[in-house]
Formats: sequence, structure tokens, C-alpha cells
Amino acid sequence: MNTPPLTEELVLDTLRQVIDPEIGFNIVDLGLVYDVRIDNGFVKVLMTLTTPGCPMHDSICEGARHVLLGLEQVNDVDVQLVWDPPWNPSMMTERARQALGVTNF
Repeated sequence: MNTPPLTEELVLDTLRQVIDPEIGFNIVDLGLVYDVRIDNGFVKVLMTLTTPGCPMHDSICEGARHVLLGLEQVNDVDVQLVWDPPWNPSMMTERARQALGVTNF
């Protein structure tokens, strides 16, 4: 079986497995993943959380690292938490907004 190439799309699809436990939705559709960089099997993810004081920050970041390391093509992962720009509900996908009933932002 051929292993698919390591692409940003594959990384984002894989990161959809990581659920923000307080909101109950994946971090990609919530708009928490700001950037993905891939370099020869090394993946760097820049992401944020819905609030700077989120008590689940270690769990969410480690979850992202864990699912990406599960990809055969990935040798190492660096997940960096950033706060700029601050997250807001407008960063969510339409799918997430509809599922969560977010209409005003």
C-alpha cells in the first residue's frame, strides 16, 4: 500500500482528530490552527486556544503532537502555542459555526 505524501491537507485532516474538550469540536474547524509547515518529515504547527487561560492547553497541544506522530511520514512534531492574533468565533469554519449554533460574532 502506498503511503500518501505528507501535505498540509493531510496534516489538517489528521489534526481534526483533536477535539477541544470544553467545546466538543475539532481544533481545525474551530480555527485554532494558524499555520502548518512541513520540512522533510518535520511538522511545525502554530496554533492557539479559545482563551489564554485554557486549562486544557497541555492536553490539546500534546494531542496534536500525538496524532501527527502517528503518521508514518512524520519524524518529529513541534506544536507552538501563540496568542497573536487572538482567537475569535469568526475563525471557525461554517461547519463548526452551524454545529455549535454560533451565529453572532
